[in-house]
Amino acid sequence: MAPNPSTSNGNPTPTSLPLNNQIMGKLKPAKIFKTAVENQPPPTPGSQSQRPSNPTPRSITGITFDDRGDQLVTAGEDETFRLYSCKTGKLIKTLYSKKYGVDLPRFTHKNSAIIHASTKEDDTIRYHSLHDNKYLQYFRGHKGKVVSLEVSPIDDGFMSGSMDKTVRLWDLRTPTCRGLLSLPCPPITAYDSTGMVFAVAVNAFSKILLYDQANFDKAPFLTITLEDPTLALISYPPRPIYITSMSFSCDGKYLLVGCSGNGHYILDAFDGNLIAKLEGHIGLERKSMNLPQLIEPSKGISGEEVSWTADSRYVLGGSLDGRVIIWDVQNLQQRTDNERKAPLMRVQPIMALEGHPGPSRCVKFNPRFAMMCTAGNELAFWLPDPTGDAEETAKDLLKKKGTA
Repeated sequence: MAPNPSTSNGNPTPTSLPLNNQIMGKLKPAKIFKTAVENQPPPTPGSQSQRPSNPTPRSITGITFDDRGDQLVTAGEDETFRLYSCKTGKLIKTLYSKKYGVDLPRFTHKNSAIIHASTKEDDTIRYHSLHDNKYLQYFRGHKGKVVSLEVSPIDDGFMSGSMDKTVRLWDLRTPTCRGLLSLPCPPITAYDSTGMVFAVAVNAFSKILLYDQANFDKAPFLTITLEDPTLALISYPPRPIYITSMSFSCDGKYLLVGCSGNGHYILDAFDGNLIAKLEGHIGLERKSMNLPQLIEPSKGISGEEVSWTADSRYVLGGSLDGRVIIWDVQNLQQRTDNERKAPLMRVQPIMALEGHPGPSRCVKFNPRFAMMCTAGNELAFWLPDPTGDAEETAKDLLKKKGTA
């Protein structure tokens, strides 16, 4: 589909385009929302507040697109969630959750409702109507902060992982948990594209467990040990891998493992073998480049710093130095038994985009349009810059004239 440069109100609008290196290289911020998250107010004169007079800026901690890619919701440290139109590039409404806090926003299969985790009061998952600005359901059961929340791609089921070391399976239609897994440490979860398989990462043991959705109460059908031999070349003993997110490719062949450090990983989703390590970025576990790296790895402000494009041809990731990194993963090859003994494939970025102020803590690609969203202290909508198309057309015309 040919790009449509603007809407009737003059704002650029996303379009459906087959993705390639040329399109990815043209991505530029079309709209930056500098007030996408409210900064912490300074203490009032005469108050006993211990807050510094120049507090650290607050950040967006989570973003989610609806199924059609028409709308985006952000959740921030300012305890607000904001609804944006991807077509007009405008803020639709700001909603507040000052009592419970908000994190891990996830659209259900209706673009008028989301579920989200709480950051205070309790650890309940809340089902919220964006249209009416009211809660439709409460999902109680976790005894610790929810750190992972994923909606099934095929039905009204969803899955949560918590600091209480459990994974719970839910259905939007009932407030009671329909399944429970107990684990040795807080888990990270992900559904595959069919909704029939889900993955659970156990950081303390560097394990990823794959379960059959229909037999989740049985043992996992595949247990993967995530080992990176290149880490021993940097320090010994090697620094532990801290998994912050997981996502399957659209064809179900690969599992992208996002980490807080300086590397992400792509695994074979069928046999669990490590295929490639994605490098070239600076991990987002620190709040700024000025702070020293700790010995023990940590999650950082958000665990949504890396994701696939909708066609799974590219992987996008944030970097602490403010760049947005793009890796081309179209030509990944399965490793044979002999090749697995060879050095690990280390994939470098094909490009690093600049234009988003500060580190991009959340990076996601629109599921339907050629549009990328990055979020940190500010929010940015990225679209392919159409100005280069005229130049390329002129070059083509000159070539044709030269050959005539």
